[in-house]
Amino acid sequence: MTSSDSTANDPRPTQPERPSPDDCCNSGCHPCVFDLYEEALERYEQQLRAWEARHAPRDEK
Repeated sequence: MTSSDSTANDPRPTQPERPSPDDCCNSGCHPCVFDLYEEALERYEQQLRAWEARHAPRDEK
């Protein structure tokens, strides 16, 4: 299996889209769309670190 094959079977995570200021209703909702975005961003960053670790070049000795 080549590295392109493994990338096709394990795609890089996609960053969540940041809500626009107009997406917030400014009424103090809990959770706010920005809270949900922050949670999604944290999950994305964790997934990205794991993906990068899986796809890091390995030293061959």
